[in-house]
Amino acid sequence: MASQRTSGSASAVTQRSGVTLAPPIRFGPFGRRASAEEEERRAREAKIRDLLPEEDEDTIGRAYDARLLARLFVYLRPYARQTIWAVVLMAISSLLSVAQPWIIGRAIDDGIHSGTLALVYWWTAAFLAAAIFEWITNRQRIALMAYVGTKIVADLRWELFRHLHRLSLNFHNNYSVGRLMSRLISDVGVLQDFVTWSITGLARSGFILVGITVTLLVMNWQLALVTFAVVPLMVWLTNYWRKQVRLAYRATRTRLSLINGYLNESISGIRVTQSFTREAVNARHFDDLNRSYFDANVRATTLTAIFFPGVDFIGSLATALVVGVGGWLLVGDALTAGTLVAFVLYVERFFEPIRELAQRYNTFQATMAGCERLFYLLDTKPEIVDREGARELPPIRGEVVFDKVGFHYKKDEPVLRGVSLVAKPGERIALVGETGAGKSTVIRLIARFFDVTEGAVRIDGYDVREVTQASLRSQLGIVLQDPFLFKGTIADNIRYGRLDAKDEEVRAAAEAVGAHAFIERLPGGYATDVGENGVNLSGGQRQLISFARALLADPRILILDEATSSVDTATEKIIERGVDRLMQGRTSFVIAHRLSTIVGADKIVVMDRGQIVEMGRHEELLARRGRYYNLYTMQWAAQAETQLNGR
Repeated sequence: MASQRTSGSASAVTQRSGVTLAPPIRFGPFGRRASAEEEERRAREAKIRDLLPEEDEDTIGRAYDARLLARLFVYLRPYARQTIWAVVLMAISSLLSVAQPWIIGRAIDDGIHSGTLALVYWWTAAFLAAAIFEWITNRQRIALMAYVGTKIVADLRWELFRHLHRLSLNFHNNYSVGRLMSRLISDVGVLQDFVTWSITGLARSGFILVGITVTLLVMNWQLALVTFAVVPLMVWLTNYWRKQVRLAYRATRTRLSLINGYLNESISGIRVTQSFTREAVNARHFDDLNRSYFDANVRATTLTAIFFPGVDFIGSLATALVVGVGGWLLVGDALTAGTLVAFVLYVERFFEPIRELAQRYNTFQATMAGCERLFYLLDTKPEIVDREGARELPPIRGEVVFDKVGFHYKKDEPVLRGVSLVAKPGERIALVGETGAGKSTVIRLIARFFDVTEGAVRIDGYDVREVTQASLRSQLGIVLQDPFLFKGTIADNIRYGRLDAKDEEVRAAAEAVGAHAFIERLPGGYATDVGENGVNLSGGQRQLISFARALLADPRILILDEATSSVDTATEKIIERGVDRLMQGRTSFVIAHRLSTIVGADKIVVMDRGQIVEMGRHEELLARRGRYYNLYTMQWAAQAETQLNGR
């Protein structure tokens, strides 16, 4: 019964996921696999299929898509001159390659058979000249296409990088970093292989194949027909292999994408993994992914092991037929020895471009899959874009107005409902409420990371949807709960918000938030390398640097999203002293985590289920004994007592 359930599940998922899955592997190096191992593999595949991305399951994945190729060739257009030269060189090298067996045949018939040594030398020199010029033209063709391929990859990566930075936060929330890295590295790399080797390589193989076919028919059409007798067998084998390898190759690509994504996730979350002793569980999951990738590769390799030796066997069969029939014609004086030798050489070369075309088919399949993924990504439209005719937001005073704002991430699931709020220039607004009340959404709407679905958000009377995003965000300073530092020095990270800032200004910003003292104690001072995401610094130190970075940009509106929640009390006091001085004259929105960041606010906004339920100063709200009073007594009274005792 268990076996039937597993098999049924696998079958159902196979129907759902289509071409992305490799067929079961029936044979291993020592014959048929044991049934227990086969059942284990099927169960593993059933789990892996549920992890496949939606576009990998839903896209048709055609072996040839003219639309995708047309879009790809758009990137070739700037390098048309180099490509045309490469095609010309390809044609010359192909003609020289086709001519070489014929030259050998002439050397045998005109020179060796007649006993004329001068003609033997002449044809030998002609053969060497053809070989040398073929080598030169091939070398130049490959060099030109390598340049073109590298340039196209650089152009495409640059376009993808810029496009990813334009996409909205909602996209990045739903698209894993591992999958994006796979697009930027693996898929773009496949396109480089295609442009460098396959464009002129495929044309060269086709050119040689046609040239050999015509030459055989001209030299002796009867013997040519004998050679072509094996072509139907070759067509059948190629067609079978083409269909099967397409499925197998897509399976390897999708599983490699899963491995890349899980590796990124596992390495990024190594601290959490070790904290919860999840190493063994993670290892088992990675083993499933790795084995699935192995199985898909074995399937592809098995198909290759069938096809290419099969091509060699068919080539040997054709050679045998040519030697047998050609020998009979030679004995009957219907064929010369040179023509027979040339025919044998041509038959061997006849199957070389077929093998080459089959090998390029792998690259072609990878190119189609890569184009699907890359153009899917490039066709993804940013949800937040500047409207046509959007104006530059002039220097602002900092008045922020929420006018009956409603918002939802998903339809029929409102996050904010009828939120109205006025923040005057220089006011400090504290947002409080339980998790999910809508506090973070409020500040995201100010920065226009999302657009309101009802009402409007206005800054100094300007609807944020009517101004450019760059002019809006350049006047905002945002510090998140979990600060991100880029690899580089401390000075580089502070200067990130204002690249033209002088060293004195960087130092002044650090001093203002209380970061200068610990920076000076570091061996390299401001030149200290923070490591990847500030791994060489403590959480409090990273937070202080993020404050300095935001404040160096001199924002008119300062947004603190629980920015002091991850620091200790002593560090928080250092931050507060600096922030209090620098908040003067700036409108500030603070998502409160600690009592000390609330009591001094000009306006405390209490939110519940996407609505403002109370608003006022600390003392006023306590006197009302409403929702804020309950939050204060339940969550912050004990904290306040601890802080007072600590003093």
